[in-house]
This record gives sequence, C-alpha cells and structure tokens, in this order.
Amino acid sequence: MVAAHGRSYAWLVSGVPARVTGLGSGPELPGLLPAALLGEAPDGGPPKRSTRDWIVDVLGFLIGVVGGLVVFGLQVSAEPDVSEDLLFFDLVAGGVLCLALWWRRRWPVHLAVLATVLGTFSASGGIAGLILLFTVAVHRRAPVVAAVALLNVAAGVVFVRLRPDPTMPLWVQALITLPIVAAVVAWGMFARARRQLVVSLRDRARRAEAEQQLRIEQARYLERARIAREMHDVLAHRISLVSLHAGALEFRSDAAADEVARSAAVIRSSAHEALQDLREILGVLRAEGVHGEPDGAERPQPTLADVARLVEEGRQAGMRVSLRCAVTDLAAVPASTGRTAYRVVQEGLTNARKHAPGAEVTVTVSGGPGPGLTAEVRNRWPVGVPAGAAIPGAGQGLTGLTERTAIGGGRLEHGRLESGDFRLAVWLPWPDGAGDGDGVGDGDGAGDA
Repeated sequence: MVAAHGRSYAWLVSGVPARVTGLGSGPELPGLLPAALLGEAPDGGPPKRSTRDWIVDVLGFLIGVVGGLVVFGLQVSAEPDVSEDLLFFDLVAGGVLCLALWWRRRWPVHLAVLATVLGTFSASGGIAGLILLFTVAVHRRAPVVAAVALLNVAAGVVFVRLRPDPTMPLWVQALITLPIVAAVVAWGMFARARRQLVVSLRDRARRAEAEQQLRIEQARYLERARIAREMHDVLAHRISLVSLHAGALEFRSDAAADEVARSAAVIRSSAHEALQDLREILGVLRAEGVHGEPDGAERPQPTLADVARLVEEGRQAGMRVSLRCAVTDLAAVPASTGRTAYRVVQEGLTNARKHAPGAEVTVTVSGGPGPGLTAEVRNRWPVGVPAGAAIPGAGQGLTGLTERTAIGGGRLEHGRLESGDFRLAVWLPWPDGAGDGDGVGDGDGAGDA
C-alpha cells in the first residue's frame, strides 16, 4: 500500500534535486498542488493559496451557497408553519458560514465549532458546516477531529428537536446525521493520510539529498587526506636527498669535479621530481570533479617492485643500503599491499638519512600468500650529531603510516632494539589467491577503487 502510494505521488515531491528523485527539481505544475505541500512562503509565513486552492475554494463556496439554498427550500416545504424570523436568521447564519469558507484553512477548528452552534437552527448552513468539518479532518489530528465530529452529531440532534420533519420519526432523523458525519470525517482523514505520505516522501528525499552531500564531503575529505599523505611520503623522500647531497657539497669543498657534478645532478633531478610531484598534487586539489573526485588520470602508483629503485636512489645519494628480497614473484603482490610496503620502506630510508646519516641500512622484504608480507628497515642508532643543521621534518610520517597500515589490516612496529639498532617493520595481509590489484585497501581512498 505504501509502495503504491509512493509510486503514485513521487512526482508531488517538491524541492528535491533531480539526481535524488530523477524527476526534476520540482513538480511540473506546482499550481495544481495544495499550498500545504509547497512549503512555507518566502517570508516564512503561511503559504499563499495556489491555483488549485483558489479553484477548490470557489467551488466550495458555490457548493455551500447552492447546496444550502436547496436544503433550505426542502426544509421550508417540510415545515410550512415556521416563523419568518427563524427563516431570516437561518439565511443569515447560512451566509455567514458560506463566507467563513474562505478562511477555513487558517482557522478550521474555530469555524467548525461556530458551524455547530449555528447548525442547531440553520438548514442553509448545513453544507458549509460539512465542508468545515472536512477541513478539520484534513488539517488536524484525530482527537480534535473526533471532538468536532461529536459536536456536529449533537448539533444535528438539537436541530431535529427544534425543527422536526413531521413526515419522519425523530430517531430516524437523528440517525441520519451519523452516517453523513462519519462519511465526511473518513473522507477528510483519508485526504490527510495521503498528504502526510507525500510530505514524508518529500522529507525522506531531502534527507537522502543531505546524506548524499555529507557522503560527497566525506569522500572529498578522505581524498584530500590521501593526497596529504602522498605529499608527505613523496616530498619528504625527495627533499631529504636534496638536503643530503647539498650537505655533502658543503662539507667537502675540495671534492673532485666529477663528484660535484654527480651530486649537483642528483640535486637537480630530485628537486625537479619534487616540484613535479608538488605541481601534480596541487593540480588535483584545484581540479576536483563535481562529485569530489579528482579530474584526470593519476600517475602510476608505486608497487613493491619499485623498492629496488628506491634503494638504488639511496645508494646514489651516498647511503650504505642493502636489500634482501625473499619474494620471488613481485607482480603477484596485491597492489595496495605492495604500495603500503613501499611507503614504509620509503619512510624508513628518509628517517635514516635524517637521523642516522652515514649509518648502514638494511632493507628486508619477505612473505607470501597466506603468511602475509613483511617489510623491515633497520639501521644503527646514531651515536653523535653530524656537523651542520639537521634535516627538518613534520614528525607525522610514522603516525600516518600507522593509520594506513591499520586500515589495510596490518600492523606497524618501530623502535630501538636491544642490539642498538633502530627497526621499522610492517606486516600486511596477503590473502591466498590474491593477484595484482587485489587485497585490502591501504587507506588511499579512491586511488584503490
């Protein structure tokens, strides 16, 4: 039943964007809807009558006048001895109730109560009173409707006592009032239930739109956080290489020309790549799509196979780095798992250049499907501070790696061992049968989708 009503009245939902309802930004003909379904007026007050409301009000007024006159004529023919004063007041009361129909939406209960009082002696106001009772059933809750309906029944009993029809028993005249009032109330409550369903559908669509906007904002926030992590991982590595070679040139002012040229080439290459990475990251931040996703294709993300290149860059920078890789098929490592392991190794080499320059660094990668993948970076604890300023850092690298690893279902360990070495190690799940591109996400957001 509810589903059928939802399909029938979904087009009535107004103010909901097309991407939520698929039906446009609002109803095609808002003038054919009740003003109560169109929301508040721009000034925050009650909504003005729509075209449909004007048509209904005019028809209701005409029905009240014509129907009241017909009932008045039938009543007069049934009681020829009625006084002229009563007939006069009957017509006056009927006219008042017909005019009251124009304000029935603003004060439905007050006017309905007035109709019950005047209905105790007025036959010409009977149709207008039923219209007012219908309005109460549409716009008010069931207890209020029940109270007004009982007043109408009581007014009908009083009317047949004051102006009885001599051709019909009193109890029959009183019983006729019950089905008439019950039918009007049932019709009005059905219309109220239908309107409430439409309003609930509109509110549900608005909530869905708001939730969709929240999801978009959350996706945008996660994407920016992912870009920030990538910026830290990439730029910290590049800048540390630049700082290391610049420090070597400053320390060895008598170096041979070819050594100076090699160091300058590494500095230029690292600075160029850092600027390129920064330009691309900032470009992504500026050129987000309409759904919070970056426009354009991203650069290829690093995998576990790129660890060897990372180690080679460290060697060219003057670090003493050795790599021990026990993974036979690097292409079989899930992309997200390999990328996280690469970032851990990158962070370990960067920290070794910052805090333990000149120390020997050992990178170990092992594991397989089932047991998982383990990557470890180990170096001797620094025993002295070298000359020159230390390479600055944000101090957030290990914190970001811990979050990334936890999202991927792994665990990260770092600290000083009893042997005096500093160890940074990560374990990541490697499910059986997982191939390239599979595996658990590493917190990179849309980049792994």
